[in-house]
Order: sequence, then structure tokens, then C-alpha cells
Amino acid sequence: RACGQLKKEQGVHRLEAMLYALDRVNADPELLPGVRLGARLLDTCSRDTYALEQALSFVQALIQGRGDGDEGAVRCPGGVPPLRAAPPERVVAVVGASASSVSIMVANVLRLFAIPQISYASTAPELSDSTRYDFFSRVVPPDSYQAQAMVDIVRALGWNYVSTLASEGNYGESGVEAFVQISREAGGVCIAQSIKIPREPKPGEFNKVIKRLMETPNARGIIIFANEDDIRRVLEAARLANLTGHFLWVGSDSWGAKTSPILNLEDVAVGAITILPKRASIDGFDQYFMTRSLENNRRNIWFAEFWEENFNCKLISSGTQSDDSARKCTGEERIGRDSTYEQEGKVQFVIDAVYAIAHALHSMHQALCPGLMGLCPAMETTDGRMLLQYIRAVRFNGSAGTPVMFNENGDAPGRYDIFQYQAANGSAGSGGYQAVGQWAETLRLDVEALQWSGDPHEVPASQCSLPCGPGERKKMVKGVPCCWHCEACDGYRFQVDEFTCEACPGDMRPTRNHTGCRPTPVVRLTWSSPWAAPPLLLAVLGSMATTTVVATFVRHNDTPIVRASGRELSYVLLTGIFLIYAITFLMVAEPGAAVCAARRLFLGLGTTLSYSALLTKTNRIYRIFEQGKRSVTPPPFISPTSQLVITFSLTSVQVVGVMAWLGAQPPHSVIDYEEQRTVDPEQARGVLKCDMSDLSLIGCLGYSLLLMVTCTVYAIKARGVPETFNEAKPIGFTMYTTCIIWLAFVPIFFGT
Repeated sequence: RACGQLKKEQGVHRLEAMLYALDRVNADPELLPGVRLGARLLDTCSRDTYALEQALSFVQALIQGRGDGDEGAVRCPGGVPPLRAAPPERVVAVVGASASSVSIMVANVLRLFAIPQISYASTAPELSDSTRYDFFSRVVPPDSYQAQAMVDIVRALGWNYVSTLASEGNYGESGVEAFVQISREAGGVCIAQSIKIPREPKPGEFNKVIKRLMETPNARGIIIFANEDDIRRVLEAARLANLTGHFLWVGSDSWGAKTSPILNLEDVAVGAITILPKRASIDGFDQYFMTRSLENNRRNIWFAEFWEENFNCKLISSGTQSDDSARKCTGEERIGRDSTYEQEGKVQFVIDAVYAIAHALHSMHQALCPGLMGLCPAMETTDGRMLLQYIRAVRFNGSAGTPVMFNENGDAPGRYDIFQYQAANGSAGSGGYQAVGQWAETLRLDVEALQWSGDPHEVPASQCSLPCGPGERKKMVKGVPCCWHCEACDGYRFQVDEFTCEACPGDMRPTRNHTGCRPTPVVRLTWSSPWAAPPLLLAVLGSMATTTVVATFVRHNDTPIVRASGRELSYVLLTGIFLIYAITFLMVAEPGAAVCAARRLFLGLGTTLSYSALLTKTNRIYRIFEQGKRSVTPPPFISPTSQLVITFSLTSVQVVGVMAWLGAQPPHSVIDYEEQRTVDPEQARGVLKCDMSDLSLIGCLGYSLLLMVTCTVYAIKARGVPETFNEAKPIGFTMYTTCIIWLAFVPIFFGT
């Protein structure tokens, strides 16, 4: 066996499907009337170089112009002479091959001689290139459709971060390449890793594959374009690494609904989603094939070898020495009765390929030989380019009842069944491969039918980064659009969109989850506030005390002690002290235009009156004693009336200044959002206050400070008066303490 072990299903079943299709075409009076189609059967051995040699066996006739009909042009395995050789010059089209690498090699030759080719199993996306493989067509969809279906499945499951796994070779590499390309164009899916399995893997190679996949553990979805052996060994390595249930497999049609890749590895394969070109079992072929025997099927030169292997017996006429350990074939054995039989999956597509050529020839016959039976001179020599046009134009219902047609690249439409391998569950079904959807240009996936390990109805995640929470923005990882870090919009920032945080306006603060802004609460000093209680209490007590003193002075107004103390200036001083206590109530009152105006006026008026009275009295004492040292004549302006005029003149400066200020800047209330803008936005408050800055507050009291300093200077000068004059020293003591208090107040006020 130059080609190795006979392939009973992929070889003999498909070959018999072609013969079966030819029988049906030739028996159909409506299809190619008067014309019989024959076939020349050649073994490619699934090797591209050997297939090239076989193709040249009938292409030689085209090179020479006409073949000699010599049977030597036909090569058969083992040197067995052919039963019958078809005239090589009558080959108008080729059905095949199976492997994409073989089809590529053969297509490169056939295009030189304009011979159309239709494959029933080659799915490599490379063959869709109509500039290189212009005479190639296929009745199966290319892997690019399969890759599109897999991208749609990944997106439907909400995955955006997956790895790919491919067997080295045209099928695996081109399949993954198509998946990567489509996912990049569609967007929303990123490839964590693309791993290639060598043709001849070394020991431990698959353990390394699993280890590499675990370098990106969030990419649980694994897109796998691999042969059966590689799939099996990957599953074994996953089990060995104790990662059963971690990976979420999405398998191509090489996995499909096959049992062999997952035999005894079912626990690792649970949840795997696989796809398979939509296919059907052809009942007519089953009836045909199960009635084949050595007597009625001599046209298949490999059938005798199939018979021996299928029934585990030996034929004397097989050309090999009889083996005593194997029984002899009787010829009475029957397929399906004395051996197991299950129709091979590509039988449908072989039949459709034959019918596609037949329908194309029929349309060509109607155009070139209208109304004629059999071949007319116009079709004696078939024009391959014209036949290709008719092939690309065919549209008919195939053997499974689905439409057969080709696009401009010669590809069949993509139609796939989607399966999921599920664990056996008494309440949910028997387990195994369960149909969960279809793909035909668009995906129809029954998500509710999917079952997963863990929570059976919750789709596991395969994402690089989990969605960010409310109030968090995505900080993208450079070069990986599906990966990001979540960064909180902290402080006074809020989330504008999924990528941006911005600061709230000055009068607003963020919501608790930082997804928006809300007005900052406005507060003011209220009558019931704990902060207002002590000042108000002191103000009330001070006002009462001042009122009591005034009342006492009024009651004893004409007594010598009251008159000696300078009752006029004492009343002015007491009025100033009362105003100082009364301003407390204005400071607690709700700010408004009137309240703010009153604050400006009375804040400095009380101290000005007090210091003006004290300054006038101190100055009077100083002048009297200084004048007494030089003469007995009393100094001027020491009468009570003069003292009041001097006091009110000094006070009028403050009043005029405040009035000018009120005219230049009319008073109003403002809300200060900076004063209580705390680190925690929840504690932030706006403060309703008058439009008096700290500087204007000090300016308002500035004149009083000037009077106080001047009064202190005179108090120092008057410190040497006789002991019997008891007013000078208390006034001096008062001014010293007042200066100390003011010196402490100014830096403390501005510093805090």
C-alpha cells in the first residue's frame, strides 16, 4: 500500500458517493438528456506532491493535443491494472480534493489548462483568492465563514478577551488568522495569545501550551483550530494541570460533534462550543452502499481491499498471500449486517459537487445545443472557461434539500450547526453534544439552552478587565483595547463618561457614587446653633450689665460722684459698649442687604465711640496737668460741651467712611463655597454671609485701632498724675490690655 492504510470512510465512502451521484445523474431523463457522464478515479494519498503526479496523468493528454488511450497513463496503487480507463481527453471538470493543501497544489495546475475544480472538503480561506485559484470552487464554506461564526459566538457570550490555539499547517494557521482578522475588523474582541502546536510536538509540549495559556488567566475562552490528536492532547494536558472547568473551548469543525477527541476526557470538554457545517445523512446513499457487493461493484478498484478490512477477512483473488489467522471472505457478507456502518459526514458534499457540474453542463448544453439530444459539435470540445461561468451560475437544491450555489470567489454559503458538549443531567437531558444554534450569515444562538459548570445558566466571563463600577473611569492599557484599569473619580470629580472624570462646578459637589453633581447645601449661623449660644449669652449679659450701669447713672445723674466722673463722656462710652454687645445679634441674623449694611455701620461704630470717649478723656487729663505745670490758666476745650464735640467729631470720621463704602459697594449677601470645602465632599457646605472680606473687616476696625493706639500713647504720658486723680491709671491699664488682645487677635484671625 504505497499510500498507507486504506481510509474506509473518508476514502471509500466518498468515492462511492461520487459513483452514486453519477448513476443518478445518468438515470435522470431531465438532466443532460442523451449525455452520459463518466469518471476517472485517482487516489491523492492525501499528499500534495502525489496528487500533482496524478493530475498530470490526464493533463498530459491536453498538452499532446489528444491522448493515445494507453492504460499506462493511469496509475493504480500496488501496480494493479485498471479495470477500465476513461479517455483522458474527455475530462472536463475535477471533483476534489479533500485536504486544502492537496487542492491548492492541484488547482495551480488545473488553472493552466482551464479545467474547473470543485472540492467537497477543502475549507482553507486561501482558496477564496480568485486571482490565484480562479478555476477552483467548493460546495463547503471556507474557514473564514467558520471564523466569522466563531467571532459572533464569542461576542454573543459577552467575551472580549480570548486566546487562539492552532495546529501548525494550512488549516489551523489560516483559520486562526481569519479569526484574528475578523475580530480586529469587528472590534470588541482582543487576542490574549496566539499559540501554534508544532507538527511533531516534543514531549511536554502540550503542558507548555497550557502553561502559556495560564499566563493570561482572564482569557478563559480558547478558540481552537486543531486536528483531533492535538485537541485530545490539549484536553489531557488541561486535566493534568488540574484546570478542568477553567478553559471555555470554542472548537472548529475539526472538533465538530466527534466523540474521538474527547473520549475519556468528557469532564474537561464540558461546556465546549463547537461548530460543524450543516449536513444531513443521505438515505438514498445508505440504501445504495449497503447493497454493494464484490459482484456488483467491480468498477471500484479499491472495493476488494475495503471488503477485506471491513469484514476482517481475506480474498484469494486479492493478490496477497492468504493468512491462516484470518478467515476467508465468502462474498456473502453484507455491509451494515455483518459490519458496523455509519455514513461519512462529507458524502452529502461529494454528491452536491457532482450535481453542480452536471447542472452546469446541462445549462451549457441547452445554450450550445438547443433542442438536441446528446452532444452537438459545439460541445465536442468543452471550453473550460465557459463551463466555469455556468458552474458559478448554478443554483439548485442539493441532496440534503439545502440550496447549492457559489459566490464570485467560488465559495458556498456558510451554514453551520452549533453544538455544546454538556454533562449528563437527568433533569436537563442525556448530555453529550446538544444543538444550541445555527449560523447562516447571522448567528442564532439559544443562550438559554447553554449549560456551564458552576452556575449552569450563567455565562462564565472571559474578559481582560471587569466592568468598572459607578464613579470609576477606564484607564486603558496601551496597545490592548480590551484591557483597562479602573480609576475612581475621587474628591470633587464625577464620572462624565466611561473614560473621563471632571471636577464639579464650584457650587456643587459629586453624588455619593460620583456619577453626577448635586448642589452643595448652604448653611448659616442660626439662632439655635451651638456656636451662636455662647456669644449671644455673653451679649445679653453684657447688654444687661451696660443697661444697668446706664440706669444707675441716670438715677444718680446729679450726684457729685457721677458729675465728677464726667457723665457726658461716660454716657457716650456706655453707648459704645452697648453697641459692641448689640453687634453680636447682627452677626447671627440671616445675611441680607439691610443686615449687611447694618453690620458695616455698627461693627466699627461701637469701638469708635468707646475709644473716642476714652481718647478725649485721656487727652483732657493730660492737657490739664501739663498746662498746670506751666501756668494757672486752664487749657481750652475742657468743658463737657467741648468734650462731646471732640468725641463726635472723631466718631464722624468712621461714619463718613462707612457711608462712602456703602455708596461705592452696595451691600449684599453671598454664598462662600470655599470656606467649608472639606476633603470629604459629603461634609462640604456653602456659607451664606455678607460680602465683607477679612481685609474689609480689619479695614472697618482700622480707625478704631488708630484711636486705640493714640489713646494708649496719652495714657502712657498721663501715667504720672497724682494718686488722688484715680482715672488715669485704670484707663492706662485698660489700653494696655486692649492692645495686647488686639495684637493677639489679628494674627490668630488671619492665620485660622
